[in-house]
Amino acid sequence: MNRLKRLAAVLLNPTEDIEQTHAALEAAGVPVSFADCRYCPNPCEDGHEEYPNKIVSKIDTTSDMLGSVKPYRRQVVISTGKSDWKHTVTSEEGSLASYISDIEKAVPLTITAGASTPTSPQLPTAISGIFKDSETHTVAILNGSHDTLSKDHERETVLVFPDYKVVTEVPRSLDGARELWRNSVNPSVPRVGASSEESALKSWVIPYTCVILICSHRKRDVRCAVAAPKLENAFTQTLHAEGWDVHTQLEDPTGPPLEEYPDGDGKEAELSRRLQQLDEGLPKRALILMTSHIGGHKYAGNVIIYMPQGAGVWYGRVTTHEVASIVHTTILGGQILPPLLRGGVNLSRPDCKRLNDW
Repeated sequence: MNRLKRLAAVLLNPTEDIEQTHAALEAAGVPVSFADCRYCPNPCEDGHEEYPNKIVSKIDTTSDMLGSVKPYRRQVVISTGKSDWKHTVTSEEGSLASYISDIEKAVPLTITAGASTPTSPQLPTAISGIFKDSETHTVAILNGSHDTLSKDHERETVLVFPDYKVVTEVPRSLDGARELWRNSVNPSVPRVGASSEESALKSWVIPYTCVILICSHRKRDVRCAVAAPKLENAFTQTLHAEGWDVHTQLEDPTGPPLEEYPDGDGKEAELSRRLQQLDEGLPKRALILMTSHIGGHKYAGNVIIYMPQGAGVWYGRVTTHEVASIVHTTILGGQILPPLLRGGVNLSRPDCKRLNDW
Protein backbone atom coordinates (compact mmCIF):
# COMPACT_ATOMS: atom_id res chain seq x y z
CA MET A 1 0.00 0.00 0.00
CA ASN A 2 2.83 2.44 0.81
CA ARG A 3 4.37 1.88 -2.62
CA LEU A 4 1.04 2.49 -4.33
CA LYS A 5 0.55 5.69 -2.36
CA ARG A 6 4.02 6.92 -3.24
CA LEU A 7 3.57 6.07 -6.90
CA ALA A 8 0.29 7.94 -6.97
CA ALA A 9 1.93 10.97 -5.34
CA VAL A 10 4.78 11.01 -7.85
CA LEU A 11 2.42 10.64 -10.79
CA LEU A 12 0.23 13.44 -9.49
CA ASN A 13 3.08 15.82 -8.77
CA PRO A 14 6.45 14.48 -10.04
CA THR A 15 8.02 17.93 -10.40
CA GLU A 16 7.60 18.73 -6.70
CA ASP A 17 9.25 15.41 -5.74
CA ILE A 18 12.30 16.07 -7.95
CA GLU A 19 12.56 19.68 -6.82
CA GLN A 20 12.64 18.61 -3.16
CA THR A 21 15.50 16.19 -3.84
CA HIS A 22 17.33 18.83 -5.88
CA ALA A 23 16.97 21.39 -3.07
CA ALA A 24 18.17 18.92 -0.41
CA LEU A 25 21.26 18.00 -2.43
CA GLU A 26 22.02 21.64 -3.17
CA ALA A 27 21.73 22.47 0.53
CA ALA A 28 24.25 19.70 1.23
CA GLY A 29 26.75 21.33 -1.11
CA VAL A 30 26.32 18.80 -3.91
CA PRO A 31 26.59 20.31 -7.43
CA VAL A 32 23.28 19.38 -9.07
CA SER A 33 21.55 19.94 -12.38
CA PHE A 34 17.94 20.16 -13.53
CA ALA A 35 18.98 18.74 -16.92
CA ASP A 36 16.78 15.99 -18.29
CA CYS A 37 18.09 12.48 -17.71
CA ARG A 38 17.36 11.82 -21.38
CA TYR A 39 18.53 13.86 -24.34
CA CYS A 40 16.11 11.98 -26.56
CA PRO A 41 12.27 11.88 -26.56
CA ASN A 42 10.31 9.24 -24.68
CA PRO A 43 9.49 7.03 -26.52
CA CYS A 44 12.74 7.28 -28.46
CA GLU A 45 13.44 6.20 -32.03
CA ASP A 46 17.16 7.03 -32.05
CA GLY A 47 18.36 3.41 -32.18
CA HIS A 48 19.40 2.95 -28.56
CA GLU A 49 19.94 -0.66 -27.49
CA GLU A 50 16.91 -1.61 -25.43
CA TYR A 51 16.71 -4.01 -22.48
CA PRO A 52 14.44 -7.03 -23.06
CA ASN A 53 10.91 -6.58 -21.71
CA LYS A 54 11.40 -9.49 -19.31
CA ILE A 55 14.30 -7.56 -17.75
CA VAL A 56 12.53 -4.19 -17.76
CA SER A 57 9.56 -5.70 -15.93
CA LYS A 58 11.86 -6.81 -13.08
CA ILE A 59 13.52 -3.42 -12.50
CA ASP A 60 12.26 -1.40 -9.53
CA THR A 61 11.03 1.88 -10.98
CA THR A 62 9.06 3.21 -8.02
CA SER A 63 10.95 3.12 -4.71
CA ASP A 64 13.44 5.78 -3.60
CA MET A 65 16.99 4.99 -4.73
CA LEU A 66 18.70 7.82 -2.87
CA GLY A 67 20.13 6.30 0.28
CA SER A 68 20.54 2.78 -1.14
CA VAL A 69 24.36 3.01 -0.99
CA LYS A 70 26.25 1.88 2.11
CA PRO A 71 29.13 4.20 3.13
CA TYR A 72 32.68 2.92 2.82
CA ARG A 73 36.19 4.23 3.45
CA ARG A 74 37.70 2.57 0.42
CA GLN A 75 36.55 0.44 -2.49
CA VAL A 76 39.02 -1.93 -4.13
CA VAL A 77 38.59 -3.42 -7.62
CA ILE A 78 40.71 -6.52 -8.25
CA SER A 79 41.92 -7.66 -11.68
CA THR A 80 40.33 -10.92 -12.88
CA GLY A 81 39.90 -10.50 -16.64
CA LYS A 82 36.30 -11.70 -16.25
CA SER A 83 32.84 -10.10 -16.38
CA ASP A 84 31.08 -12.69 -14.21
CA TRP A 85 32.07 -14.38 -10.97
CA LYS A 86 30.85 -16.68 -8.23
CA HIS A 87 27.76 -15.44 -6.37
CA THR A 88 29.90 -13.98 -3.56
CA VAL A 89 33.39 -13.05 -4.72
CA THR A 90 34.84 -12.95 -1.21
CA SER A 91 33.91 -16.60 -0.69
CA GLU A 92 35.95 -17.89 -3.63
CA GLU A 93 38.78 -19.89 -2.10
CA GLY A 94 42.25 -18.74 -3.09
CA SER A 95 41.11 -15.39 -4.50
CA LEU A 96 42.57 -12.05 -3.49
CA ALA A 97 39.04 -10.88 -2.67
CA SER A 98 38.67 -13.66 -0.09
CA TYR A 99 42.05 -12.92 1.47
CA ILE A 100 41.31 -9.19 1.79
CA SER A 101 37.93 -10.02 3.34
CA ASP A 102 39.58 -12.35 5.86
CA ILE A 103 42.09 -9.67 6.84
CA GLU A 104 39.40 -7.01 7.21
CA LYS A 105 37.51 -9.29 9.58
CA ALA A 106 40.51 -10.51 11.56
CA VAL A 107 42.96 -7.61 11.75
CA PRO A 108 42.11 -4.83 14.19
CA LEU A 109 42.30 -1.32 12.80
CA THR A 110 45.82 -0.01 13.26
CA ILE A 111 46.60 3.68 13.14
CA THR A 112 49.54 4.64 10.96
CA ALA A 113 51.67 7.47 12.26
CA GLY A 114 50.59 10.75 10.70
CA ALA A 115 47.39 9.29 9.25
CA SER A 116 44.09 11.01 9.77
CA THR A 117 41.35 8.96 11.41
CA PRO A 118 37.72 8.95 10.29
CA THR A 119 35.79 11.90 11.59
CA SER A 120 32.14 12.68 12.12
CA PRO A 121 30.10 13.77 9.10
CA GLN A 122 30.81 17.31 7.96
CA LEU A 123 28.06 17.63 5.37
CA PRO A 124 26.11 20.91 5.59
CA THR A 125 22.92 18.84 5.46
CA ALA A 126 22.77 15.10 6.16
CA ILE A 127 21.37 13.03 3.28
CA SER A 128 21.23 9.27 3.38
CA GLY A 129 23.62 7.71 0.88
CA ILE A 130 25.76 10.86 0.51
CA PHE A 131 28.89 10.44 2.61
CA LYS A 132 32.53 11.36 3.02
CA ASP A 133 35.14 8.64 2.87
CA SER A 134 36.34 9.72 6.32
CA GLU A 135 33.04 8.75 7.96
CA THR A 136 33.55 4.99 8.09
CA HIS A 137 36.13 2.19 8.28
CA THR A 138 34.30 -0.13 5.89
CA VAL A 139 36.11 -1.54 2.84
CA ALA A 140 34.07 -2.57 -0.25
CA ILE A 141 35.68 -5.43 -2.21
CA LEU A 142 34.90 -5.89 -5.91
CA ASN A 143 36.28 -7.96 -8.75
CA GLY A 144 36.90 -6.16 -12.04
CA SER A 145 37.13 -7.11 -15.71
CA HIS A 146 40.63 -5.69 -16.14
CA ASP A 147 43.58 -8.01 -16.65
CA THR A 148 46.56 -7.91 -14.34
CA LEU A 149 49.42 -5.75 -15.58
CA SER A 150 51.88 -8.27 -14.19
CA LYS A 151 53.63 -10.86 -16.34
CA ASP A 152 53.17 -13.17 -13.37
CA HIS A 153 49.49 -14.09 -13.44
CA GLU A 154 49.64 -15.00 -9.76
CA ARG A 155 49.94 -11.28 -9.05
CA GLU A 156 46.99 -8.90 -9.32
CA THR A 157 46.51 -5.26 -10.22
CA VAL A 158 44.18 -3.47 -7.82
CA LEU A 159 42.38 -0.14 -8.21
CA VAL A 160 41.73 1.77 -4.98
CA PHE A 161 38.93 4.34 -4.76
CA PRO A 162 38.26 7.13 -4.00
CA ASP A 163 42.05 7.49 -3.68
CA TYR A 164 42.21 7.01 -7.47
CA LYS A 165 45.30 4.81 -7.29
CA VAL A 166 46.42 1.59 -8.97
CA VAL A 167 48.56 -0.87 -7.01
CA THR A 168 50.51 -3.42 -9.03
CA GLU A 169 52.23 -6.76 -8.43
CA VAL A 170 49.98 -7.80 -5.54
CA PRO A 171 50.53 -11.53 -4.82
CA ARG A 172 47.33 -13.56 -4.85
CA SER A 173 47.97 -14.84 -1.36
CA LEU A 174 47.24 -14.05 2.25
CA ASP A 175 50.60 -12.31 2.55
CA GLY A 176 49.88 -10.31 -0.59
CA ALA A 177 46.51 -9.22 0.75
CA ARG A 178 48.09 -8.33 4.07
CA GLU A 179 50.68 -6.13 2.35
CA LEU A 180 48.03 -4.47 0.17
CA TRP A 181 45.96 -3.82 3.28
CA ARG A 182 48.87 -2.32 5.15
CA ASN A 183 50.08 -0.30 2.17
CA SER A 184 46.89 1.14 0.66
CA VAL A 185 43.61 -0.28 2.00
CA ASN A 186 43.74 -0.05 5.79
CA PRO A 187 41.18 2.71 6.56
CA SER A 188 43.69 4.55 8.75
CA VAL A 189 46.32 4.79 5.99
CA PRO A 190 46.38 8.16 4.16
CA ARG A 191 45.77 8.26 0.41
CA VAL A 192 49.50 8.52 -0.33
CA GLY A 193 49.88 5.08 1.24
CA ALA A 194 52.00 3.67 4.03
CA SER A 195 55.59 4.72 4.63
CA SER A 196 57.68 4.27 1.49
CA GLU A 197 60.39 2.52 3.47
CA GLU A 198 57.97 -0.17 4.60
CA SER A 199 56.13 -0.82 1.32
CA ALA A 200 56.95 -3.75 -0.94
CA LEU A 201 54.20 -2.78 -3.42
CA LYS A 202 54.18 0.00 -5.99
CA SER A 203 51.35 2.42 -6.70
CA TRP A 204 50.53 5.10 -9.26
CA VAL A 205 47.69 7.48 -10.02
CA ILE A 206 45.13 5.78 -12.30
CA PRO A 207 46.01 7.24 -15.74
CA TYR A 208 42.47 8.22 -16.81
CA THR A 209 40.29 11.33 -16.59
CA CYS A 210 37.45 9.23 -15.20
CA VAL A 211 36.70 5.60 -14.40
CA ILE A 212 33.26 4.12 -15.10
CA LEU A 213 32.34 0.91 -13.26
CA ILE A 214 29.33 -1.07 -14.50
CA CYS A 215 27.95 -4.04 -12.56
CA SER A 216 27.79 -7.15 -14.80
CA HIS A 217 27.49 -9.91 -12.17
CA ARG A 218 25.20 -12.47 -13.85
CA LYS A 219 25.54 -15.16 -11.17
CA ARG A 220 24.27 -12.57 -8.69
CA ASP A 221 21.46 -11.20 -10.87
CA VAL A 222 20.77 -11.34 -14.60
CA ARG A 223 19.45 -7.76 -14.77
CA CYS A 224 22.89 -6.16 -14.42
CA ALA A 225 24.46 -8.76 -16.71
CA VAL A 226 22.04 -7.83 -19.50
CA ALA A 227 22.42 -4.09 -18.94
CA ALA A 228 26.24 -3.93 -18.64
CA PRO A 229 27.41 -4.60 -22.23
CA LYS A 230 24.75 -2.29 -23.67
CA LEU A 231 25.78 0.48 -21.29
CA GLU A 232 29.47 -0.04 -22.04
CA ASN A 233 28.76 0.35 -25.75
CA ALA A 234 26.62 3.45 -25.19
CA PHE A 235 29.24 5.14 -22.97
CA THR A 236 31.97 4.30 -25.48
CA GLN A 237 30.08 5.75 -28.44
CA THR A 238 29.03 8.89 -26.57
CA LEU A 239 32.51 9.60 -25.20
CA HIS A 240 34.07 8.96 -28.61
CA ALA A 241 31.70 11.54 -30.07
CA GLU A 242 33.09 14.02 -27.52
CA GLY A 243 36.64 13.32 -28.64
CA TRP A 244 37.56 11.06 -25.72
CA ASP A 245 39.69 7.93 -25.86
CA VAL A 246 37.95 4.99 -24.20
CA HIS A 247 39.71 1.93 -22.82
CA THR A 248 38.24 -1.27 -21.42
CA GLN A 249 41.62 -2.51 -20.23
CA LEU A 250 43.92 -0.68 -17.87
CA GLU A 251 47.00 0.83 -19.49
CA ASP A 252 50.39 0.59 -17.80
CA PRO A 253 50.99 3.70 -15.66
CA THR A 254 54.01 5.83 -16.49
CA GLY A 255 56.57 7.64 -14.41
CA PRO A 256 58.09 6.61 -11.09
CA PRO A 257 55.81 4.97 -8.50
CA LEU A 258 54.62 7.12 -5.62
CA GLU A 259 56.75 5.06 -3.25
CA GLU A 260 59.90 6.63 -4.74
CA TYR A 261 58.97 10.01 -3.30
CA PRO A 262 59.93 10.78 0.31
CA ASP A 263 57.14 10.66 2.85
CA GLY A 264 55.57 13.94 3.90
CA ASP A 265 54.25 17.02 2.14
CA GLY A 266 56.33 16.38 -0.97
CA LYS A 267 54.71 13.02 -1.57
CA GLU A 268 51.24 14.46 -1.05
CA ALA A 269 52.04 17.33 -3.40
CA GLU A 270 53.26 14.91 -6.09
CA LEU A 271 50.06 12.86 -5.80
CA SER A 272 47.94 16.01 -6.10
CA ARG A 273 49.98 17.21 -9.07
CA ARG A 274 49.50 13.94 -10.93
CA LEU A 275 45.77 13.87 -10.20
CA GLN A 276 45.29 17.41 -11.51
CA GLN A 277 47.42 16.61 -14.55
CA LEU A 278 44.79 14.06 -15.65
CA ASP A 279 42.38 16.89 -16.44
CA GLU A 280 44.96 18.72 -18.53
CA GLY A 281 45.79 16.01 -21.03
CA LEU A 282 44.21 15.84 -24.49
CA PRO A 283 42.39 13.87 -25.59
CA LYS A 284 40.54 13.04 -22.41
CA ARG A 285 40.60 9.36 -21.49
CA ALA A 286 38.03 7.13 -19.81
CA LEU A 287 38.40 3.61 -18.42
CA ILE A 288 35.26 1.45 -18.44
CA LEU A 289 35.28 -1.75 -16.40
CA MET A 290 32.73 -4.41 -15.54
CA THR A 291 32.52 -5.25 -11.83
CA SER A 292 31.01 -7.72 -9.45
CA HIS A 293 27.99 -7.00 -7.25
CA ILE A 294 27.81 -3.44 -5.94
CA GLY A 295 24.36 -3.76 -4.34
CA GLY A 296 20.91 -2.85 -5.57
CA HIS A 297 20.49 -5.11 -8.60
CA LYS A 298 16.82 -4.19 -8.62
CA TYR A 299 17.98 -0.75 -9.80
CA ALA A 300 19.80 -2.10 -12.90
CA GLY A 301 21.75 -0.79 -14.69
CA ASN A 302 24.09 0.21 -11.90
CA VAL A 303 26.95 2.58 -12.68
CA ILE A 304 29.67 4.17 -10.53
CA ILE A 305 31.68 7.10 -11.90
CA TYR A 306 34.94 8.01 -10.15
CA MET A 307 36.86 11.24 -10.74
CA PRO A 308 40.43 12.22 -9.84
CA GLN A 309 39.10 14.91 -7.50
CA GLY A 310 37.86 12.14 -5.17
CA ALA A 311 34.16 12.01 -6.01
CA GLY A 312 32.33 8.76 -6.69
CA VAL A 313 28.81 9.00 -8.16
CA TRP A 314 26.46 5.99 -7.91
CA TYR A 315 23.65 5.95 -10.47
CA GLY A 316 20.84 3.43 -10.80
CA ARG A 317 18.07 2.64 -13.31
CA VAL A 318 20.50 3.64 -16.05
CA THR A 319 19.52 2.65 -19.58
CA THR A 320 21.22 3.51 -22.85
CA HIS A 321 18.80 6.47 -23.14
CA GLU A 322 20.37 8.17 -20.10
CA VAL A 323 24.01 7.70 -21.06
CA ALA A 324 24.34 10.87 -23.18
CA SER A 325 22.93 12.99 -20.38
CA ILE A 326 25.25 11.35 -17.82
CA VAL A 327 28.25 12.04 -20.05
CA HIS A 328 27.34 15.68 -20.72
CA THR A 329 25.98 16.58 -17.28
CA THR A 330 28.12 14.54 -14.88
CA ILE A 331 31.36 13.49 -16.60
CA LEU A 332 31.85 16.70 -18.59
CA GLY A 333 29.74 19.12 -16.54
CA GLY A 334 30.53 17.82 -13.05
CA GLN A 335 26.92 17.95 -11.88
CA ILE A 336 24.57 15.33 -10.47
CA LEU A 337 21.33 14.12 -12.08
CA PRO A 338 19.10 13.68 -8.99
CA PRO A 339 16.52 11.29 -10.56
CA LEU A 340 19.28 8.70 -11.19
CA LEU A 341 21.22 9.16 -7.94
CA ARG A 342 21.57 6.27 -5.50
CA GLY A 343 24.28 7.99 -3.45
CA GLY A 344 27.96 8.71 -3.57
CA VAL A 345 31.23 9.47 -1.84
CA ASN A 346 32.73 12.96 -1.48
CA LEU A 347 29.94 14.62 -3.46
CA SER A 348 29.56 17.53 -1.07
CA ARG A 349 31.66 20.35 -2.57
CA PRO A 350 30.22 23.57 -1.07
CA ASP A 351 32.98 25.74 -2.54
CA CYS A 352 32.77 24.26 -6.05
CA LYS A 353 30.26 24.56 -8.84
CA ARG A 354 31.29 21.19 -10.28
CA LEU A 355 32.51 17.85 -8.94
CA ASN A 356 35.49 18.08 -11.27
CA ASP A 357 36.65 21.47 -10.00
CA TRP A 358 39.88 21.57 -7.99
